[in-house]
Amino acid sequence: MTRAELVAFLRRHRHAVQASVAADGAPQAAVVGIAVTDDAELVFDTLDVTRKCVNLRRDPRIALVIGGDDDQTVQYEGVADEPAGDELARLQAIYFAAFPDGPERLAWPGITYLRVRPTWIRYSDFRPASARIVELDPATLA
Repeated sequence: MTRAELVAFLRRHRHAVQASVAADGAPQAAVVGIAVTDDAELVFDTLDVTRKCVNLRRDPRIALVIGGDDDQTVQYEGVADEPAGDELARLQAIYFAAFPDGPERLAWPGITYLRVRPTWIRYSDFRPASARIVELDPATLA
């Protein structure tokens, strides 16, 4: 699977289940709306008081699952950050292209944009005619 194929798969899905870890070690999960950069980074918005935001500010490691309804999934692990300045503007443009209602949320107190850079990716296809599982190294995706 190439980077372009991965990005195309990710862009076909508007939502992901993300998991983070609370300060006491408890797992926490939530559904987030995602946008995808050409480099297979994920972008989502949230409020700064949500469990996911609090967790990720303390420990930026995150896991997400994308897909599943069509017997294909991507397991995606990475590191989240909060871009600022020109980088935030670039990522917001990508996010707003995927979620045209996104600019309306700019007025919400505490709105925050998180970017996830991948550290490990596994694509799984469980359809009988094309079954395969592929681990992808984000550093070497061409």
